[in-house]
Amino acid sequence: MDKWDHRFMEVARLVATWASCFQPDRKIGAVIVLDKRIMTTGYNGAPAGVKTCVERGECMRKKRGIQSGTRHELCYAIHAEQNAIIQAAKLGVSIEGATLYCTHQPCVICAKMIVNSGIRRVVYEQGYPDDFALEMLAEGGVVLERFPGDGPANEV
Repeated sequence: MDKWDHRFMEVARLVATWASCFQPDRKIGAVIVLDKRIMTTGYNGAPAGVKTCVERGECMRKKRGIQSGTRHELCYAIHAEQNAIIQAAKLGVSIEGATLYCTHQPCVICAKMIVNSGIRRVVYEQGYPDDFALEMLAEGGVVLERFPGDGPANEV
Protein backbone atom coordinates (compact mmCIF):
# COMPACT_ATOMS: atom_id res chain seq x y z
CA MET A 1 0.00 0.00 0.00
CA ASP A 2 1.26 3.46 -0.81
CA LYS A 3 0.44 6.95 0.44
CA TRP A 4 -2.39 7.30 -2.11
CA ASP A 5 -4.08 4.17 -0.79
CA HIS A 6 -3.95 5.68 2.71
CA ARG A 7 -5.35 8.99 1.48
CA PHE A 8 -8.25 7.44 -0.38
CA MET A 9 -9.07 5.07 2.49
CA GLU A 10 -9.30 8.13 4.74
CA VAL A 11 -11.81 9.61 2.29
CA ALA A 12 -13.82 6.36 2.36
CA ARG A 13 -13.89 6.53 6.16
CA LEU A 14 -15.12 10.13 6.01
CA VAL A 15 -17.82 9.26 3.48
CA ALA A 16 -18.94 6.42 5.79
CA THR A 17 -19.87 9.02 8.43
CA TRP A 18 -22.61 10.24 6.06
CA ALA A 19 -24.37 6.84 6.09
CA SER A 20 -27.98 6.83 7.22
CA CYS A 21 -27.93 3.30 8.58
CA PHE A 22 -29.37 2.92 12.08
CA GLN A 23 -26.59 0.60 13.30
CA PRO A 24 -23.31 2.41 14.05
CA ASP A 25 -21.22 -0.58 12.90
CA ARG A 26 -22.92 -0.46 9.50
CA LYS A 27 -21.75 2.98 8.44
CA ILE A 28 -19.92 2.11 5.23
CA GLY A 29 -18.21 4.37 2.73
CA ALA A 30 -16.81 3.83 -0.76
CA VAL A 31 -14.69 5.93 -3.11
CA ILE A 32 -14.01 5.14 -6.76
CA VAL A 33 -10.67 6.45 -7.95
CA LEU A 34 -9.12 6.57 -11.42
CA ASP A 35 -5.64 7.92 -12.08
CA LYS A 36 -5.40 9.31 -8.52
CA ARG A 37 -8.64 11.26 -8.98
CA ILE A 38 -11.86 10.72 -7.10
CA MET A 39 -14.58 9.88 -9.62
CA THR A 40 -17.50 9.20 -7.25
CA THR A 41 -18.31 8.35 -3.65
CA GLY A 42 -21.05 6.34 -2.02
CA TYR A 43 -22.34 5.45 1.41
CA ASN A 44 -25.02 3.06 2.57
CA GLY A 45 -28.39 4.70 2.74
CA ALA A 46 -31.96 4.55 1.51
CA PRO A 47 -32.81 5.46 -2.09
CA ALA A 48 -33.70 9.10 -2.77
CA GLY A 49 -37.14 9.90 -1.40
CA VAL A 50 -37.31 6.78 0.81
CA LYS A 51 -37.16 7.12 4.60
CA THR A 52 -33.84 6.01 6.07
CA CYS A 53 -33.49 3.63 9.00
CA VAL A 54 -32.47 6.60 11.15
CA GLU A 55 -35.70 8.41 10.18
CA ARG A 56 -37.67 5.23 10.89
CA GLY A 57 -35.93 4.80 14.25
CA GLU A 58 -35.11 1.16 13.65
CA CYS A 59 -33.17 -1.29 11.53
CA MET A 60 -35.39 -3.71 9.60
CA ARG A 61 -32.62 -6.34 9.55
CA LYS A 62 -32.04 -6.17 13.28
CA LYS A 63 -35.78 -6.18 14.01
CA ARG A 64 -36.24 -9.32 11.88
CA GLY A 65 -33.09 -11.04 13.19
CA ILE A 66 -31.48 -11.29 9.75
CA GLN A 67 -27.93 -12.63 9.92
CA SER A 68 -25.11 -10.49 8.51
CA GLY A 69 -24.09 -11.53 5.01
CA THR A 70 -27.55 -12.89 4.12
CA ARG A 71 -30.80 -11.62 2.59
CA HIS A 72 -29.27 -8.38 1.27
CA GLU A 73 -32.59 -7.43 -0.32
CA LEU A 74 -34.24 -7.03 3.08
CA CYS A 75 -32.85 -3.62 3.91
CA TYR A 76 -33.87 -0.06 3.16
CA ALA A 77 -30.29 0.90 2.35
CA ILE A 78 -28.36 0.62 -0.87
CA HIS A 79 -24.77 -0.46 -0.24
CA ALA A 80 -21.98 2.12 -0.44
CA GLU A 81 -20.33 0.40 -3.40
CA GLN A 82 -23.63 0.27 -5.28
CA ASN A 83 -24.27 3.96 -4.63
CA ALA A 84 -20.80 4.88 -5.90
CA ILE A 85 -21.30 2.84 -9.09
CA ILE A 86 -24.83 4.22 -9.58
CA GLN A 87 -23.51 7.76 -9.13
CA ALA A 88 -20.92 7.16 -11.87
CA ALA A 89 -23.65 5.92 -14.23
CA LYS A 90 -25.96 8.81 -13.35
CA LEU A 91 -23.22 11.36 -14.03
CA GLY A 92 -21.87 9.60 -17.13
CA VAL A 93 -18.46 9.04 -15.53
CA SER A 94 -16.41 6.08 -16.78
CA ILE A 95 -14.94 3.94 -14.02
CA GLU A 96 -13.32 1.38 -16.33
CA GLY A 97 -9.98 0.36 -14.79
CA ALA A 98 -10.67 2.18 -11.52
CA THR A 99 -9.91 1.26 -7.92
CA LEU A 100 -12.71 1.13 -5.36
CA TYR A 101 -11.76 1.93 -1.76
CA CYS A 102 -14.28 0.69 0.76
CA THR A 103 -14.43 0.54 4.51
CA HIS A 104 -15.77 -3.05 4.29
CA GLN A 105 -15.30 -6.02 1.97
CA PRO A 106 -18.02 -6.00 -0.70
CA CYS A 107 -20.90 -8.49 -0.59
CA VAL A 108 -21.59 -10.76 -3.58
CA ILE A 109 -24.19 -8.40 -5.07
CA CYS A 110 -21.70 -5.53 -4.96
CA ALA A 111 -18.98 -7.86 -6.27
CA LYS A 112 -21.05 -8.61 -9.38
CA MET A 113 -21.61 -4.90 -9.99
CA ILE A 114 -17.90 -4.20 -9.46
CA VAL A 115 -16.91 -6.82 -12.02
CA ASN A 116 -19.40 -5.57 -14.63
CA SER A 117 -18.56 -1.89 -14.08
CA GLY A 118 -14.93 -2.49 -15.06
CA ILE A 119 -13.40 -1.72 -11.66
CA ARG A 120 -10.10 -3.61 -11.58
CA ARG A 121 -9.02 -3.28 -7.93
CA VAL A 122 -10.80 -3.17 -4.58
CA VAL A 123 -9.08 -2.05 -1.39
CA TYR A 124 -11.10 -2.72 1.75
CA GLU A 125 -10.47 -2.42 5.47
CA GLN A 126 -12.93 -4.61 7.38
CA GLY A 127 -14.01 -8.11 6.49
CA TYR A 128 -17.52 -9.31 5.68
CA PRO A 129 -18.90 -12.86 5.97
CA ASP A 130 -19.37 -13.51 2.25
CA ASP A 131 -16.91 -15.99 0.74
CA PHE A 132 -18.90 -16.16 -2.50
CA ALA A 133 -18.10 -12.46 -3.04
CA LEU A 134 -14.39 -13.32 -2.85
CA GLU A 135 -14.85 -16.04 -5.45
CA MET A 136 -16.82 -13.71 -7.73
CA LEU A 137 -14.20 -10.96 -7.59
CA ALA A 138 -11.34 -13.42 -8.22
CA GLU A 139 -13.07 -15.07 -11.17
CA GLY A 140 -13.98 -11.64 -12.55
CA GLY A 141 -10.32 -10.60 -12.51
CA VAL A 142 -10.66 -7.97 -9.79
CA VAL A 143 -7.67 -7.60 -7.49
CA LEU A 144 -8.80 -7.57 -3.86
CA GLU A 145 -6.47 -6.11 -1.24
CA ARG A 146 -6.95 -5.86 2.51
CA PHE A 147 -5.96 -2.44 3.82
CA PRO A 148 -3.68 -2.73 6.83
CA GLY A 149 -5.86 -1.23 9.52
CA ASP A 150 -7.59 -1.91 12.79
CA GLY A 151 -10.62 -3.68 11.33
CA PRO A 152 -11.43 -7.29 12.27
CA ALA A 153 -10.66 -9.99 9.71
CA ASN A 154 -13.71 -11.42 7.89
CA GLU A 155 -16.30 -10.34 10.41
CA VAL A 156 -18.44 -7.35 11.06
